[in-house]
Amino acid sequence: MTRNPGVPRLLRRLNDRSALELLLSEGPLTRAELGARTGLSKVTAGQLLSRLEERGLVEVAGERAGGRGPNAALYGVVPSSAHVAGLEVLPDAITVGVADITGRVVVEIVVDPAGHADPVAAVHEAVRRACASADITISRLRSFVIGTRGVVDPGTGDVRFSYDLPAWHTGVLASLRRTLDASVTIENDVNLVALAEHRYGAAAGQDDFVVVWAGVGQGLGVMLGGRLHRGISGGAGEIGWLPVPGEPLPADVSRPQSGSYQRLIGHDAVVRLAAEHALTSGVAADGASEAGAPLIGPLGGGPAGGSAAELVGAAVAGGCGGFLDALAARLAVAVAAVTVVLDPGLVVLAGDIGRAGGAELAGRVEQAVAKVCPGRPSVVTTGLTGNPVLRGALVAALEQAREQVFSDTV
Repeated sequence: MTRNPGVPRLLRRLNDRSALELLLSEGPLTRAELGARTGLSKVTAGQLLSRLEERGLVEVAGERAGGRGPNAALYGVVPSSAHVAGLEVLPDAITVGVADITGRVVVEIVVDPAGHADPVAAVHEAVRRACASADITISRLRSFVIGTRGVVDPGTGDVRFSYDLPAWHTGVLASLRRTLDASVTIENDVNLVALAEHRYGAAAGQDDFVVVWAGVGQGLGVMLGGRLHRGISGGAGEIGWLPVPGEPLPADVSRPQSGSYQRLIGHDAVVRLAAEHALTSGVAADGASEAGAPLIGPLGGGPAGGSAAELVGAAVAGGCGGFLDALAARLAVAVAAVTVVLDPGLVVLAGDIGRAGGAELAGRVEQAVAKVCPGRPSVVTTGLTGNPVLRGALVAALEQAREQVFSDTV
């Protein structure tokens, strides 16, 4: 009988990948524990660990005391076997995070891109500074994932349109790959937030959900069957353009602030809504006001000159139910529209406004949605801390790097 000589090699590769993923998810394991969890014999598990040690992917990370006899060696993934970078690019700041292959963030810095009109040069400089802080060379980075505002073409990977970053255009991705000499991916920022929520946040363990980003801009991240849904042109989730009864339709789609839903829930709209409700509370955003002091000034500015998100946070602290109900009704317009089309089951409120509103605002949005559509999705607030776009970029970068490093161990 003729045997396929590639089969044993393929099985070893699959076993190696399974073992590495297990060591990452469950921490250091003994040879016997690894064999029991993978279904391999102790002999095969030992051969596997020896093979991975030779490749520099696994090392002895300690010992586990047992009964009689010597302690058993604990094996773990070598953190320095590869590093990745995640970036969030904004008009006035580039945030870079560098993580090792285990996912531990070794450095996070923010760089002012002023002085670099070329986005490739700006990114390269930011990455160089991050690597210097982490005491590693750029060549150690196996994968880069960059989060930006705007529409990313899923076919080419290029930024198709970004109002805030006009210099990010077709050709930038190819230049970044040549300059960084590594795998580089550009992704919409809210899509990356959805990845982070799926891995670490409020949607952990959920394969069908949406992230509604409410902040300076409005966006939607869609996860269906455990995969991001980007649309044919990458425009899925651009809910700022959602038509809204009572709001004018845009006359020029090159002006993002003219979108109907953006007009309804954008920063200026939230500030005006707060002014209409003449918010008063015993606790202002800076904690300095006396009981009954208004949260907003006569010109409609935020608390102590703050933002719409600060207004929302102060309203939650002060129990301003009328304003929160009105804001929830506006957010419910988008949530209901998404629900009747996708029926996601779970909606995560993120962005500055979503985070500031917390569970109080999320609960009111859930009630408002139930009044206007037959679907009854659970609405929760974000479960992420820190920079959610950066966390999502690192999730995506780690997936790519592990695929490269772990898939060819034999």
